[in-house]
Formats: sequence, C-alpha cells, structure tokens
Amino acid sequence: MGMPISGNAVLPLAPGRRVETLTPQAGWYTEPSIAVNPRDPSEVVAAYQDRAHVAYTTDGGRTWHVARGTAPANFRVSGDVSVTYDNKGHAILCYIAFDQLGTIDYWAHNATRNGIFVRRSLDGGKTWQANDVAVIAHRTEPGIPFEDKPYVVADNTHGPYAGNLYVGWTHFTLENSTILFSRSTDDGKTWSAPIAISRKPGLPRDDTGALEGFDAAVGPDGTIYAVWSDGMHLVLAISRDGGKHFGAPRQIVQTAAAYFKPASVSRGDGFPQIVLDPRGGARGEPIYVCWTDYRNGDIDVFVSRSLDRGKTWSPAIRVNDDPVHDGADQFMQWAAVDPLTGDLYALFYDRRADPENVRATITLARSSDEALRFRNYAWTRTPFDPHDAFIGDYSGLAAYNGCVYGVWTEQTASPGREEGRRPHRPHSVIRVGLARFAGASGQAQACR
Repeated sequence: MGMPISGNAVLPLAPGRRVETLTPQAGWYTEPSIAVNPRDPSEVVAAYQDRAHVAYTTDGGRTWHVARGTAPANFRVSGDVSVTYDNKGHAILCYIAFDQLGTIDYWAHNATRNGIFVRRSLDGGKTWQANDVAVIAHRTEPGIPFEDKPYVVADNTHGPYAGNLYVGWTHFTLENSTILFSRSTDDGKTWSAPIAISRKPGLPRDDTGALEGFDAAVGPDGTIYAVWSDGMHLVLAISRDGGKHFGAPRQIVQTAAAYFKPASVSRGDGFPQIVLDPRGGARGEPIYVCWTDYRNGDIDVFVSRSLDRGKTWSPAIRVNDDPVHDGADQFMQWAAVDPLTGDLYALFYDRRADPENVRATITLARSSDEALRFRNYAWTRTPFDPHDAFIGDYSGLAAYNGCVYGVWTEQTASPGREEGRRPHRPHSVIRVGLARFAGASGQAQACR
C-alpha cells in the first residue's frame, strides 16, 4: 500500500493548456521528440516510433497532420527518433533502423544489419526527401556492433559553425559501449566519419553501466557541450572547433543508477539533457543538465547548473515540488530553455496523484530564475496506468517565446499479455501538449 499523498489536482493547470492526440488509433508508439522552427515558430514537428513517424503543424499547434514517407522502406524497424530544425528552417529527422534486435539489453549480441540515418524536410516538416542519408551503417555479418539511441542537434547560432548538424549515440559491441559523434557541414547531405568522444569504455549492456543518453547543446560562440551517463555519473565533453575534436570528458554530477524500474513500467532511466540560455552573451550561460534518479528513495527530477562554461556545477536542485520522501515517482523527464526568455522548463511523468504510485499524469515545471525555484503545472489530470509496458526511454519538450510544446506516450488500456516480451495488441498513443507563458515582451503570446 502506498502512503497518502496529495493529488495533482492541487497543481494549477498549465496556462493556455491544450492537449491533442497525434495517434488516434493505439499502436506501438513511444519515444517522441519535438522541435520548433526558429525561422517560423508557427511550424513545429513531432517525431515518434515504431517506425519513424512525423507529425507537423503550421499554425502553432492548433492542428496537426501526419507526414508521409518518413520511415525507411528497406528496414523492418526504425525508431529511437529525434528531430530538430536547422538554421535554414529545414526539419531534420534522425533514427536508427534494423531488421531484428540482438539479445535483450545486450543489443550487439546477435545483431543484424543496422545503422543511424537522417532524413530531411525542406518545407518545415510537411514533405520529406525520399532518400535518407546514413550517418553509420553495418551489413549483417558476425560480430557487428549495434548503434543505439542517437540524438540530433543543430547549431542555430550566429557563431563560426552556424548551420552545422551533430549526432551523438551509443556504439555497442560485444565487449563494451562507446559514445560516438558525427558532424555535417552541408545541411545533413553528408556526415563525417564518427569519432569517439568518450575515453573510458562502458559495459556492453544498457542495464549495467553502459555509456548512454547522449545529448548536446550549442553555445552562441559555437561551443558544443555534450553530456551522457556512465551509469552513476553525468559526463561532460566540450568541443570548441565545431565538433572536429573534443576535450577529455569528465564526470560532473554524481547520480544514482541511470537505469531503474518504476512500478508498472517495463523500465525507466535517468538519462540527461543539457540546455543553455543563449542570451548569456558569447558564453551562453547558465548551462543546465537535467536528469532523474532515486537518491531520495522515490524517483525525482533534478537540475544542476553551471555559470562558468561547464567548469563547476551546483548541487542537485529538485524540480518536482511534492514533499521529499513522499513515495511518489517522477520520471522520464525532458528539459528545454526558451531562447528568447531564458525560462527553463521540464516535463515529466508524475505519480503524486496516486497513493499506490502507479497511475501517472504529465507535469510541466517552469523556472524563471535560473533554476533557483520551480513551479509545477498540470499538463494532464487524467491519470493512466502503464500496465508494466514499455513507454519509452524519453519524452520531448521545446519552447519558443513563451510557447511550450511537450510530447509524450500514454497507455490507453491494459494491453494484455502473451508469451514473449511484448503485449499482444497495440496499446499506446502519442499526445502533444501546448502551454503559453509570457514571451520576450512580457505578455503571453499567440502560438502561431
């Protein structure tokens, strides 16, 4: 039995709250990503799996449409999607593709052909080029690696490397795991040979100390701040030459284990995001890392900030504002900074409304004082039970001029069980949320 805890009815609704379902029919949908076009903020794209899907809006989130031709036709599966806009207003979709996974949690064991691919949309997300571009790819051969969990990042600054695109990911072999990195200087048409930006290998299973959870942020001067988890720490590596080289990575924040199992979820993780305030001059400060761990017993969302370009980091700052040690889990977070206001946001699954710590709602947290304090808002108030299914390793969040867009996975009903790893019928949907806060003018903006 769970201890009595306050429901999220005490949380105010997110201002201007709007929630839409991108996938009216349930499916195997998980792991969404979302991005706003800085050249035209009325354009937003959301990507999700299984396979690689994209939905887009051209009116700031009032209406959504599903694009065609985003999944590769020559692979059985595509997923681990991420999406961004470059400085030309082109939408960039990144995903892995494969025919069959290797051994569960030990993906390089018996791996079949697989790779990381990028597909481009030159009209903001409506239509997508027919051919994808391989960042890295392997044919089916004995002992091949498995490339996992890539994330794509764009340099949308006015710095010396403006327009560059970057992808980082985990390279699993039978012996270890490594963080690899590739760059494109021609709008995603070609990609550099991958370089290892981690120096010490991780373990070869993603539930036992692998190097995982790559994310990156680009400062106004083009500096790349890349972060990942080594199991019990967040690790930072910095490039000052547009991704050609990285300095030695170092552990910046000690965490509890990166992998854990929230009740009624097949697995959870605390993989980090790194975001920064581009208004802080050439230095791009403050810089934030956001993650989840269970140092307090139940799972909480945390942020640490750096005011000196990543040299030193603050103690962990708790983002969810329910009582400490209340037995309620908050997990699968994503963070974003509004580039025009500097406000910091985090989205997460929130179980404070359920005394049994099973059913979850979606909460949006906001800080307008550089992470000193967070106010939590309810994005949803109807809780759902994940029913011990896989609902992903991540969600998505983006913000621009007071308009905040979140995207997440929900279970619609008990999926049922059969022999093997997955439920016997489709069970999940992707929802997208909109909230409106004060923009750069000090007034709430119309998101269009």
